[in-house]
Amino acid sequence: MKSIPVILDTDIGTDIDDTWALAMLLNCPELDPRLITTVSGDTTYRAHLAAKFLQTAGRTDIPIGIGIGNPAGALNFQQPWLNGFDVDSYPGRIYPDGIQAILDVIAASPQPVTVISIGVATNIARALERNPGIAAKCRFVGMHGSIHFGYGGAPGAVPESNVRYDVESLRKVLAAPWREKVITPLDTCGLVALDGERYQKVYRSQNPTLRALIENYEIWAKLVTWMTVDYTDSKSSTLFDVVAVYLAYCSDLLEMENIRLRITDDGLTLPDPEGDEVLAALRWRDLDAFLDHLLERLNP
Repeated sequence: MKSIPVILDTDIGTDIDDTWALAMLLNCPELDPRLITTVSGDTTYRAHLAAKFLQTAGRTDIPIGIGIGNPAGALNFQQPWLNGFDVDSYPGRIYPDGIQAILDVIAASPQPVTVISIGVATNIARALERNPGIAAKCRFVGMHGSIHFGYGGAPGAVPESNVRYDVESLRKVLAAPWREKVITPLDTCGLVALDGERYQKVYRSQNPTLRALIENYEIWAKLVTWMTVDYTDSKSSTLFDVVAVYLAYCSDLLEMENIRLRITDDGLTLPDPEGDEVLAALRWRDLDAFLDHLLERLNP
């Protein structure tokens, strides 16, 4: 089976889960990453972070595109990991116009491209504005929303961050005629974390990619402002975004349901018969099996 061409659109460098998702993506034989684009906040910082991570992993063949953001007040929690990194000597390509890079990758691909969105939908919406025809050539897979459960599995929908920070862009994205629209809301992705022996296999690994992952995790944990993390030697934080990477190639371990959603102005994603239809991962069939699968992809 041919690998699926994918574009990863990420806000790597604020929450650590994007870095875990990138590490997973690089070890998925099912996926062929054609481009990584950065979105929201300081997108140049994010691009440099992705570049150093790709260089550490030996994957500078994957180009990076700098997307739309605003560096003012950005939460650059992993900035210390970039100390000493000379981006001018980086052997890979970093495109200053990430939106055009998205369009070029889609246009050049003879196969449908899967767009994995693990940040706000700003870049994807702008790409659609420049060329609405890309939707018919692509699948959209996103980590967005909260349908029946919120953070930590708490009952009730909440405004999930990737939605509420750019409601209008996600509305445009979900209204577009993609070949398929798939999301993992907090109902499922909010339950994913590694601990115990699974986590120790990552934590103790000498694989350069996983060492870089843990280095970033430990830096992030000291600087993150919205929660206290003092358990980096024993478990991960919540790994929301890895579920979107999984859904780019498989959904066997999840219960998927076609549902129509309306996005409120404050970022709630509410079931509504007049809303846009998506295929949503609402429940786990086997979360333990997914955690084993995740470990296999991270530490093959």
